[in-house]
Amino acid sequence: MTSRQDPIAYHLKGLHSLPADPSLALLFPGQGSQKVGMGREVYQSSVASRAIFDAADLVLEIALSRLSFEGPEGELTRTINAQPAILTTSVAYLAAALESGAIEKRPTYLAGHSLGEYTALVAAGSLTFANALRLVRERGILMEEAGAQNAGTMAAIVGLTEDTVIEICRISGAEACNFNARTQVVVGGTRDAVERACTLAKEQGGRGLPMNVAGAFHTSLMEPATAAFQKILDGESIEDAALPVIGNVTATPMRSAAECRADLQRQMSSPVRWHQSILYMRDAGIRTFAELAPGRALTTMLKRDAPELELISLDRAATTAGMTNV
Repeated sequence: MTSRQDPIAYHLKGLHSLPADPSLALLFPGQGSQKVGMGREVYQSSVASRAIFDAADLVLEIALSRLSFEGPEGELTRTINAQPAILTTSVAYLAAALESGAIEKRPTYLAGHSLGEYTALVAAGSLTFANALRLVRERGILMEEAGAQNAGTMAAIVGLTEDTVIEICRISGAEACNFNARTQVVVGGTRDAVERACTLAKEQGGRGLPMNVAGAFHTSLMEPATAAFQKILDGESIEDAALPVIGNVTATPMRSAAECRADLQRQMSSPVRWHQSILYMRDAGIRTFAELAPGRALTTMLKRDAPELELISLDRAATTAGMTNV
């Protein structure tokens, strides 16, 4: 693979060789964080970021950068476009942060929410940028198809404990698909099951917030997509991670190529154990979490759960020698 196809490789070496910070973790957002205009500012101000966006257009043979910068929103929000666009934007900000010196220390852990796990694996050197782009594009296509074949939806249940939501799922037929925070669990399944779950949540003193999604992601309704994606994944090269990545499925660190591949194989139809991943890192001594664009969804959730942590956003300040506290 040429440097033009995988320009982040130059910058990854810098990330991996920085002085270690035992209290630092980098976080990468997932689908839902997309917004028209994302990445345009850093594209204009950072040579490294421009190379990332240009490489994405070349690898996917579509004008992904223009779609990210200009929309239209409806097209950007489509799963097949949102996933590679978010990955590209996050990698571009990582490249800019390394180029400018905004990131001065090597993180102890990397973690990404759902799609963001692929970005974390790029940062860890386990996936090349080009391979990750192709994988998430195919992942998005399969998830869209599975959503059309097995109609489903999702809702965020807030204000209730994890155990209470699990019991609600047992009664309603919905499935817990994202353990996002101490009192936020996303459920998915058929529309009837999710509506029942929202009704039960209200009866228990919580709230059910319907989500505008194309399917019940990270539930058993995605199993056809998981089976098809495994064949695609088997054809891609995955290396050992230079930095530990917290897996969505296991909520524990992954270093070997086999561990990373196994987590990706199961991820689409398994719940994202994000809250458990954060707890693991906090127990391991992480006190600073920096989120790498676009948006601030992950650090905002953390701020509600653990205001004592240092939470940093690199969605706007990645090209300057400093970070922005959330």
